Amino acid sequence: MYDRILYPTDGSAGSEAAAAHVGALASQFGASVDVLHVIDTREGGLGLSGAFLDDDPQAMSGRSPDEGYIGRHGDGPDPEAVEAGLTDHAEALIQASTDEVDLTTAVESGTPHSVILRYADEADADLVVMGTHGRTGVERYLLGSVAEKVVRLSDVPVMTVRADEDA
Repeated sequence: MYDRILYPTDGSAGSEAAAAHVGALASQFGASVDVLHVIDTREGGLGLSGAFLDDDPQAMSGRSPDEGYIGRHGDGPDPEAVEAGLTDHAEALIQASTDEVDLTTAVESGTPHSVILRYADEADADLVVMGTHGRTGVERYLLGSVAEKVVRLSDVPVMTVRADEDA
């Protein structure tokens, strides 16, 4: 049923919660997994992360208390360093739930939902499994929801996993 699973991750608690599901599904169906991290290039760098490389809880918003918005002046993270960190982190998360998974990692730049949708199409993914921050109200209106846009616009099934409220 599922031969290729796309797992977009931003290093957040929501995407880490999704990793266990990715591992279980990949194991059950013998699927390969594409792990994708999108460096958000929109003005202000909202969503630019690399949180799996950074213990700063504000990294998910693309903000640094010392430097303001990351990426505002083209000073974002090195994609090769992000991909290396992503590979190590994703392997650890996914392989915690299964031993044998064919894993591919990619780091791309752009508007997150658009890159995820394009990648899913180009990679011929059968399923997208992604975390959600669970934002509501004004925060959701202002920041938008990448997961919601992917769910609405995807040609393949999308499973969303919300982070544990206590995480």
